[in-house]
Amino acid sequence: MNLIQDDNALAAKQLAAVSVLAQKRANHRILLVDDEDDRRQLSFDVLVDANYEVDAAVDGADGWELLLAKHFDLVITDNKMPRMTGVELIAKLRHTRLPLPVIMATSQLPALEFERKPWLQPDAFLQRPFSNEDLLAAVKRVLRTDGPVWSQTEMLPPKIP
Repeated sequence: MNLIQDDNALAAKQLAAVSVLAQKRANHRILLVDDEDDRRQLSFDVLVDANYEVDAAVDGADGWELLLAKHFDLVITDNKMPRMTGVELIAKLRHTRLPLPVIMATSQLPALEFERKPWLQPDAFLQRPFSNEDLLAAVKRVLRTDGPVWSQTEMLPPKIP
């Protein structure tokens, strides 16, 4: 009898641990980096409403400081920002070998930079303006995959010879 009860107790503990792990995975932490207040706030609100934990930074330098201080599951960054661009932020991530997916949300893709340095390629691109649905779809796809993803609403990756 005790052996069966012990097995049931162990199974219940394992099930509880799996449940806690699933809850933690459901609440992904996202770092949102954008220098334009209105765009940053809109994306922040959309992501929080979708049950993501979100921190926001006003440029790449502030984003880098947050990356050093906290754990994130995803970075969404603009490119053209003061102090540190999105490409420079990605370069710092790649240099430190942080295995962190990146979505670049920008109106102008720095294709030449990615051609010259293909290791800087983000995992996905979103071209501005994009809808709230496009943002959430890109986030879901990137968090579910291990490699780069692009959709019809996202920019095509630059061609690399």
